[in-house]
Amino acid sequence: MNSQDDRTSIVIVDDHALLREGLREILQRQDDMRVAGEAADSVTAVDLAAREHPDIVLLDVEIPGGTAISTVSEIRSRSPGSAVIILSMYEGPQLVQAMLAAGIRGYLLKSVHWQELVAAIRAIRTDRQRVVLGVSRESLTYIQQGRSASTLSDREREVVALVAEALSNGQIASRLSLTEATVKRHLRNIFVKLGAVSRIDAANKAADLGLLAVRRV
Repeated sequence: MNSQDDRTSIVIVDDHALLREGLREILQRQDDMRVAGEAADSVTAVDLAAREHPDIVLLDVEIPGGTAISTVSEIRSRSPGSAVIILSMYEGPQLVQAMLAAGIRGYLLKSVHWQELVAAIRAIRTDRQRVVLGVSRESLTYIQQGRSASTLSDREREVVALVAEALSNGQIASRLSLTEATVKRHLRNIFVKLGAVSRIDAANKAADLGLLAVRRV
């Protein structure tokens, strides 16, 4: 950020060009904000954050090229001063809790009014301790009660058990009579729920939690 420019610098990360364009137009209309760059995938987002060191990163929770948790971790590692706000089409108590554990500063649904987004950005920029959650009362209750984010479905347990056996996505798909796309979707969910950053990490965390002893179908 230019030392002569005290506006809040923002990087927009989403694989939908139309959404990025809409966000850019909204943010650039704010006198105290500027868009420092845009990215459509995880790798580009991390590189851009490392280069620009933005105040805020608006990150799509389903960004291609990596899990949201690994992307947040990389951004925070390479640009510690950047606050990450997750934008999502949906909320799940376990997902929100996992993202909070990863160090995000905000979680907003894409259905929020633009004024709520702008207000959240300003609140987070002015207060480094502030966390903004635009989620349901159910999700807030879940988080406050500190329930585990590691609960996996039976199918997710089957998938992670086969990951622990070093099977590839194709091999897992064949073993469970699934498509590779479905296996990848299950893996994304597993990574989020366990707060894992890699296949090995997911397998190790599942083992630590005693989640690998399951009946396969």
